[in-house]
Amino acid sequence: MTNHYTSNQSNNSSKAEQVPVRGRYAPSPSGDLHMGNLRTALLAWLHTRIVDGQFILRIEDLDRPRVRPGATERMLEDLHWLGLDEDEGPGREGPHAPYIQSERLAIYQHYLNQLQDRGLIYPCYCSRAEIVSAPQQSDEGGPRYRGTCRHLTAVQKREHERNGRRPALRFRVADERIVDFTDQLLGPQRQHVQQAVGDFIVQRSDGIIAYQFAVVLDDALMHINQVVRGADLLSSTARQILLFEALGFPVPTFIHVPLLLDEHGQRMAKRQQSSGLAPLKAAGDRPEEIIGQLAASCGLLQKAEAISTYELVTLLKISGMHGMHGM
Repeated sequence: MTNHYTSNQSNNSSKAEQVPVRGRYAPSPSGDLHMGNLRTALLAWLHTRIVDGQFILRIEDLDRPRVRPGATERMLEDLHWLGLDEDEGPGREGPHAPYIQSERLAIYQHYLNQLQDRGLIYPCYCSRAEIVSAPQQSDEGGPRYRGTCRHLTAVQKREHERNGRRPALRFRVADERIVDFTDQLLGPQRQHVQQAVGDFIVQRSDGIIAYQFAVVLDDALMHINQVVRGADLLSSTARQILLFEALGFPVPTFIHVPLLLDEHGQRMAKRQQSSGLAPLKAAGDRPEEIIGQLAASCGLLQKAEAISTYELVTLLKISGMHGMHGM
């Protein structure tokens, strides 16, 4: 897969001066960062630094069973070792703290209550097995929710609760709503959300706030106006736009970048320990060498050569961020 882009940032300085860019990187501490994670982090960081914007680091640790001990500290160490510094984040608090999702639970609950009061979310008592057994499939390959619990009566809800079922909360998607947006790399996008996934979960039945809801609320309250992330999250964007609109927040600019694949052509996973920085550090690699390799892998350098993050910023300010190739 090969993708090219021309950054609008380098040619639009007057707009950048009017509205400072606030970008972010928001990893999950489910394991150590692999090279694909680090390349996405580098691109997110570069897209803010070349326009003198602000870079925010946020830790998305809501799914507590998947959090690995010490992973947050190792992620911060790896990012800083490479030279990817942040303006706000854990340990460098700013006006939108806290920057760790597990410390923001009261904030999420406040806004969930608002949506519930407006009738925009509803309890769903369906088990995953029941949803999977339904005949309809989503555009993402998984089951599409058919709205089974959308119109439950109070009596039906009480019956489910008497039977010990704990509900998830789903966002009510208008039947005919089509979301159009333009990805700054991939171009115009369109999704009929009801047909694609149906009403989607904003809080799981175990009480954990869903990714779709937490990421939107965090981006909105932290004034993030530019989201650079992996292309695997492109299909989530329409749902997130619906939530931005429902909560009354402006929608950020989206840039979905290609994933870095392993030697088998598969997407990298954090469980692949050999794909992280630890073996490279042990072998004596310098951060400048790794930055050069990552930059070359997406076409920002013609060949891999040692370069620091801020040297790369200076180079890109002169030449523009213009070529990116996904591996």
